[in-house]
Amino acid sequence: MGQSQAQNAGKWPVVITRVFNARREKVWKAFKEPAHAMNWWGPKGFTMPVWKGDVRVGGMVHSAMQTPDGKLIWSKGTYREVVEPERFVVTDSFADEKGNTVQASHYGMDADFPLELLITITFEERGGRTTMTLTHDGEGHISDFNREGLREGWNESFDKLDEYLKKM
Repeated sequence: MGQSQAQNAGKWPVVITRVFNARREKVWKAFKEPAHAMNWWGPKGFTMPVWKGDVRVGGMVHSAMQTPDGKLIWSKGTYREVVEPERFVVTDSFADEKGNTVQASHYGMDADFPLELLITITFEERGGRTTMTLTHDGEGHISDFNREGLREGWNESFDKLDEYLKKM
């Protein structure tokens, strides 16, 4: 493990940058509109059968990812900042079907996983391609297992987004 990796072990944030061969407005639309987001959101093998959202400052999002074995994993958040089509900031918490916040342990994850995280996603267009940077941030410790799980899950979702954008 390199020195910078060792210094970041157990610390936030998790940052992922991807470049999509699509204009920024198209990538933004894929994130913002439920009919699009439901087609790609979630790691490989997961689906998004429920996505209710109001993408505006103060608006809520409540969604459920379905695991390959059929289990629903609910989440919720509140949009803190929306600058279309450049950036949005939204809180991120595990939830139940009714939208109540639950511990990550409810879904079999580490009990010390933060109750609320913050997701910031920026979109920059250059030459018809969009550079998207996701920052998933939280307070307290994150285990290397959870850090890698977040990174893997987001990257698998973004692989699906890349394929979806080609068809959109």
